[in-house]
Amino acid sequence: MNRRRSNIEIIADMLRVGENGAGKTEIMYSANMSYAQIQKYLGFLLSHGFINKVQVGNPSVTYQVTEKGGELLRNIKGIMEVLEFENGNRA
Repeated sequence: MNRRRSNIEIIADMLRVGENGAGKTEIMYSANMSYAQIQKYLGFLLSHGFINKVQVGNPSVTYQVTEKGGELLRNIKGIMEVLEFENGNRA
């Protein structure tokens, strides 16, 4: 069954990719997102302190997950595990 990802799943995918630092294009392709989506979600994650924008060169920018973002990712993983278990969808 093909279903759309929730906002939380998209955020978790982005945080996973950015754990070791990643550029916008890498996040976009690894998290399977459109350009409009990456703009929206990066703005959200930056404004809430879940990721930092790191200037690596000129004009190269990398996005790095903050401690707060790492905590959010761990919480999302835990919640997803509980929900999958509760729904009997354990793979």
